[in-house]
Amino acid sequence: AGPGLWRLALAAALGGAMALGQAPFGLWVVALAALAGLVALVARQGRGSGWIGFWAGAGYFAAALSWVVEPFLVEAEVYGWMAPFALLFLSAGLALFWGLAAWVGPWLGRPLVHFGRRRGDTAGRGLGFAVALVAVEMLRGHVLTGFPWALIGHVWIGHPPAQLAALAGPAGLTLMTALAAWAFAQGRLVPLAGGVLVVGAAFAFGLWRLALPEPAAPGALVRLVQPNADQALKWDPVQADVFFRRLLDFTRAAPAEAGAVARAGVARPDLVIWPETAVPYLLEDYPEVAVQIAAAGAGVPVATGVQRVEGWRFWNSLAVIGAGGAVTARYDKHHLVPFGEYIPFGDLAYRWFGLTAFAAQEGNGYSAGSGPAVIDLGSTLGKALPIICYEAVFPQDLRAAPERAAWILQITNDAWFGTQTGPFQHLAQAQLRSIEQGLPLVRVANTGITGVIDARGRMGDSLGLGQAGFLDVALPGALAPTPFVRWGEGPVLLLLVGVALALWLRRSWMAA
Repeated sequence: AGPGLWRLALAAALGGAMALGQAPFGLWVVALAALAGLVALVARQGRGSGWIGFWAGAGYFAAALSWVVEPFLVEAEVYGWMAPFALLFLSAGLALFWGLAAWVGPWLGRPLVHFGRRRGDTAGRGLGFAVALVAVEMLRGHVLTGFPWALIGHVWIGHPPAQLAALAGPAGLTLMTALAAWAFAQGRLVPLAGGVLVVGAAFAFGLWRLALPEPAAPGALVRLVQPNADQALKWDPVQADVFFRRLLDFTRAAPAEAGAVARAGVARPDLVIWPETAVPYLLEDYPEVAVQIAAAGAGVPVATGVQRVEGWRFWNSLAVIGAGGAVTARYDKHHLVPFGEYIPFGDLAYRWFGLTAFAAQEGNGYSAGSGPAVIDLGSTLGKALPIICYEAVFPQDLRAAPERAAWILQITNDAWFGTQTGPFQHLAQAQLRSIEQGLPLVRVANTGITGVIDARGRMGDSLGLGQAGFLDVALPGALAPTPFVRWGEGPVLLLLVGVALALWLRRSWMAA
C-alpha cells in the first residue's frame, strides 16, 4: 500500500527540519537526525516510497529556499502575487529529484523477491536510498544549467567537517552525511558506532587541517566598498547618483584602521573593489564616469561591476578601471540566472519564430560571457579568478578556469535575497569554494555581506547586512591545489557506482 497522509506529513516535517542545517542556523545535529529519520521512513515504506521522498524534498526546499520570494517583493505592487507560486514551483520541481531517489534507491537495495518475503531487509533499501540521494544531489547541480543551492552537504559549512570539501567537494560532504545518516537509521549498536566514527573522523580531519600553518600572504592590500544601495532605489535616477557619490567618497577616503595595521605606513591600497552592477551608467555612453572613478582611485585601480553593451546585447560584467579611466581588464558573467538574467531558449525563439520579447540578442536579458577567466592584476596582487554573484554556487565553473589563480574575486548584489537566510547561504557557498580551491576569496556585496575569506574557508573582517562603509584588508595567501581541484567529483562518482554495483550483486545473490 502507498504511504498514508501521516507519513507524507512526517516526511515533509523531516525535510523542513533538515533545512535547519543550512546557514544561518547551522544546526547540523538536527539535520543529520532528520535525515536518519527520513532514511528509516523510506526504507520501511516499500511501495510508494517515491512519494515519501517527494514530500520530504518539498518540505526541505520550501524551508531552505524561502528567500526566493524576496526578489518579487522589491516591487511588491507589481510582482508580489508571483512570490508564493515561485516558491511552490521551485520546491516541487527540486523535490522531484528526491522523489526519484526514494523510488529508485530502495528498489536497488532490496532483493529480487517480493517485499513480503524480506520484511526485515530495511538496511539494503536504506543504503540504496542514501546512495541515490547523493547521486540526485550531484545531478541537480548540472541539469538545466544546474542549481546546487542548499545541498545536503552544505550543513557542514562553518564546522570542521567542511574541510573534507578540499578532498571531494560538496558531493563528498553529502556522501559522508548520507552514509552517517544511514548508519544512525539502523538503530543498532554497531551501525550507530559506525556513524559516530564517520562523523568523528570528519571532525578530526577538519580540526587537523584548520590547525596547519597559514600560507604566506602576498603583502597586497585591497579596499572593499559596500554602498548599501537599497534594491528598490538602486536604479532611481536621483538615488542612483547618491549611491554612486557614496562609492566615490569611500574610494578616496583615508585608509581604514585595519589597513593601517595590515600595511603599516602605506597610505593607499593596491586595489579598490566595488560590488556587482555598482556603476549605474553605461561606460560606453558616459566615458567621463570612468574618469571620475579613476580620479577617486588616485592611481589605485578600481574593479567594479558594470553593465556592458555592444549593439543590442548587454553583459553583466566586471571592469578594472585604471589611470585616466582606461579599462585595463574585463570579465563577462557567463553563468546567468535563468528567468532572472535571461529567458532560457529566448534566442532560439527569436531565431526560429521571430519572437524578440525573450531574446538576449535583442537586449531583452543579459548575454552570457565566453566562460571562466583569470585576470592579471600585476605583480603585487597576482592573478584573480573573477566570479559574479550566482557563479559562486558552481564548483565546476571554478575548476574550469583556464589557469590557477592566486585568489578569487567575487562581486555580488545580495540585496535580491532579502535579509533572513539567502545572503547567509550565498556567503556560506563562497566559503566552500575557498576550501575546495585552496584559495582566498575576496567578496564585495552591495548591501552585505562583504569581507575576506581565507584559503580554508574562514571568514575574516567583514561588513554586515545593511551597512555602508569600506574595509582595507590584507589579501591572504593561497594553498597548493587541492585534490578536488585535480579530480573534482570523479572519486565520489566512482564510489557511488561501486556501492550501486555492490547493492545490485547483493540483490541478485539474495534472490538466488
